[in-house]
Amino acid sequence: MSLGMGLVGPGFIAAHHLDAVRRLGDVEIVGIAGSSLDSATRRARELNAGKAYANYRDLLADPAVHVVHNTTPNYLHREVSLAALRAGKHVISDKPLAASVQEARELYEAARDANLGHVVTFNYRGYPLVQQARAMIAKGDIGQSVFVHGCYLQDWLTDERAYTWRLDPKLGGASSALGDIGSHWCDLAEHVTGARITAVLADLQTVVPQREGADGTRHDITSEDLASVLLRFDNGVRGCVTVGQVLPGHKNDLRLEVNGRDGSLAWRQEQPNELWIGHHAKANAVLTRDPSLLDPSARAYAHLPAGHPEAWADAFRNVIADAYTWIRSGAKPDTKPDALPTFAHGYRNSLLVDAMLTSHAAGGVWQTVDDPLEPTRTTRTRG
Repeated sequence: MSLGMGLVGPGFIAAHHLDAVRRLGDVEIVGIAGSSLDSATRRARELNAGKAYANYRDLLADPAVHVVHNTTPNYLHREVSLAALRAGKHVISDKPLAASVQEARELYEAARDANLGHVVTFNYRGYPLVQQARAMIAKGDIGQSVFVHGCYLQDWLTDERAYTWRLDPKLGGASSALGDIGSHWCDLAEHVTGARITAVLADLQTVVPQREGADGTRHDITSEDLASVLLRFDNGVRGCVTVGQVLPGHKNDLRLEVNGRDGSLAWRQEQPNELWIGHHAKANAVLTRDPSLLDPSARAYAHLPAGHPEAWADAFRNVIADAYTWIRSGAKPDTKPDALPTFAHGYRNSLLVDAMLTSHAAGGVWQTVDDPLEPTRTTRTRG
């Protein structure tokens, strides 16, 4: 079956969705919808993205569109994704799934009941060496895990004159750094380890409390731009993560390390073709991205021979490829690729961020994390 895709929200990330789909070679780009017909027409021409629609409702009404890519600002995620599901379209949404836990739960339940493909672009899962680390941990190569730690650090909000809709709670949600990039780290940690975060203790800070917009308007900032969080996992493992967007020199510095009783694994997004392997009684090693050396489950995510680096756009393409593979197979739970993040993962991630915000607001106490498969509850424990 030939699949047609339509995209809603032609901003920065839209070009990367279109690029990933083009690289698949078997999906038609039908068109894009923006905030107006004029803006959509301009972007459709710039991106060579088919026809332009005046709004997302017109796009959803087109029978040629089977899959909707939702790349709108956070506050529109629920509205657009829910309308797409109700129109019988498969949905690939940028993270976060929605602007609040309540909206995320609504989307998760709607997607679960719709029997349609539903994907959230936690794209760091798409790196070959991320899948390699996951396979090695699952096979017991580092023994019993005891500690998971890392960071996601950026500097794009260092200047107080940097202002974006992401910092407006009405548009971006209550969280900034945690919701924007901490969400990626948490999803990656759970995916790689196979464990689930069950409790968090968060310390949040707003380093730049007031910012100047492009029009000279001063904005009071209420969301965090720096955060440190202690973690507890369901397998007894402890962990911690630091997240910040006001740290000079750090461009897109995501790092994840898992320490086990028999060894350690560490991966850094800015050096994605290397996986550090730590040992106690012998020399440490570095596994470079070489398809011939990878676990079979990771090999499919490496497309070039050893010595030919693959990076962010390739990982993004891998997640989109898994999404369309799942959609073509009927989007049933038992046909979903293991590495593909769904609305269930998006909802769970919203619960994690919400628990961190609650922990900090309560003065720094341990906060349990709701399970998406259980009724919503609020339980607080002190550590």
